[in-house]
Amino acid sequence: MDINSLKIRLSLLSSLRNLLDTPIISAYKAVFESKTAQEFANNYASLCHKIYNTDDACTSVLNDISCDENALTANLEKPNEYIVNSVTLDLQTIGEILKLKTKDFNKYIKNTFPELISCADFLPSLPKCREFPFSECSELLEHYKTNGFGFFAKASSFTVNENGKILPVLCPDAITLQDLKGYKRQREQVIANTLAFLNKKPANNILLYGDKGTGKSSTVKAVAHDYADKGLKIIELSPRQIHVFPKICELAKNSPYRIIVFMDDLSFDREDDNFATLKAFIEGGLTGKPENVLLYATSNRRHLIRESFSDRQGDDIHVRDTLETITSLSDRFGLEITFSVPDKDEYLYIVSELAQSYNLDIEQDKLNMLAERFALRRNGRSPRTAQQFIRYMLTQENI
Repeated sequence: MDINSLKIRLSLLSSLRNLLDTPIISAYKAVFESKTAQEFANNYASLCHKIYNTDDACTSVLNDISCDENALTANLEKPNEYIVNSVTLDLQTIGEILKLKTKDFNKYIKNTFPELISCADFLPSLPKCREFPFSECSELLEHYKTNGFGFFAKASSFTVNENGKILPVLCPDAITLQDLKGYKRQREQVIANTLAFLNKKPANNILLYGDKGTGKSSTVKAVAHDYADKGLKIIELSPRQIHVFPKICELAKNSPYRIIVFMDDLSFDREDDNFATLKAFIEGGLTGKPENVLLYATSNRRHLIRESFSDRQGDDIHVRDTLETITSLSDRFGLEITFSVPDKDEYLYIVSELAQSYNLDIEQDKLNMLAERFALRRNGRSPRTAQQFIRYMLTQENI
């Protein structure tokens, strides 16, 4: 295989030109453009190092292509002949590069850097990678239409760091809806709304409010996990990071995915500027959120703003204006779902269901008695307390 020819072909990448800045392809480019024997040795060793640290060079390149935004992704419905031809040529070039073997580079150094011939036996071996699956534009087009593309192709879950950078979560919480017990009616509402959203039907922002430990956050995370294979993405955003919302909307507006922005434990003080900012984005409009973004939030209070006794003092107009301000944000959530502390029967039902899931072998009456004792010693009855109790009982089995 002629490396000199591939060097020129790689420089001619057009529609997929962003690949020149990705780890594997940029490493090949550096090898091809080496001007001295020492430079070649360094760049070739660096290429091998990068490939050794991936599961497979082809898989790494395919991930880069999936996360790319290019002329083809911008014209998925009907790419013109120039885009089709250029994508086909680019794919064929990438495919040929990934076929290169150690013997091809041995042959190359004999002709280009003869001083390296004596070191040929020390040339690290390139691992064989899987076959590159695309050789025609139509194949990549179908891949993009089926699987999506762009920044949000990197993962199903994302977080925001302290600098406001959106980062993929490579090992998200694996909790599923099947893991959660009780609160069937509440979860069915969340599921129905999410499925409507995924099917591009009208759907609402959701506020899940109620007592701590009742499974509000777990419900959102489980829904995100269970429907990730349908193109659902979730970005966890803390209330103090609301300023990142415009950046999320900018990234999302041209994305094929459906995206939930998840804000846990949402509440504001009256003077908090984030209150008005979030309200404006929820309402949409010229600078608001795109149609493929929904907000799911949890809170221990329904009205989100901490209310004081003085809010209900004064004349009628003052009181009315104050209360309207307090309720104005929660009113922007089309669906409000209450998670209340379970009564004794519901708590024991959750305990029983969890015990079965974990194959905890214990007589029912004894289980109920111990579960009640545990709740009294802890923070009262809740799904969280039930989960902690079952884990405690499992540890006792091994003693």
